[in-house]
Amino acid sequence: MKALTKAEEQIMQILWDLKEAYVKDVLERMDDPKPAYNTVSTFIRILETKGFVKHRPIGKSHQYYPIVTKDEYRSFSIRRLLSGYFGGSFTKMASFFAKEENLDVKEIERIMEEVKKDVK
Repeated sequence: MKALTKAEEQIMQILWDLKEAYVKDVLERMDDPKPAYNTVSTFIRILETKGFVKHRPIGKSHQYYPIVTKDEYRSFSIRRLLSGYFGGSFTKMASFFAKEENLDVKEIERIMEEVKKDVK
């Protein structure tokens, strides 16, 4: 899997939310100032080339849908972050974020409880 640019990721977030969409639907969900229709269309075609999106022809238009799930990309991104910045150590990464966010012991304990629930 390839990493997405910020613009590609923004479009993927919209496609994940909508499940399937035309370029105009994606454009409507984008913040102002909105990019040009052709710009969004180009980015979606790049996402298709990268293997994140497919389309179905409908009349003269194309309806796009994600083929990589948000969870799959999230997992890829976290693994990439972990290996690139924390030497593959989840402990180092968790420690960094705990310090960065000034988490207190109670917040860390709540996180540990959530992790325990998810592991079961």
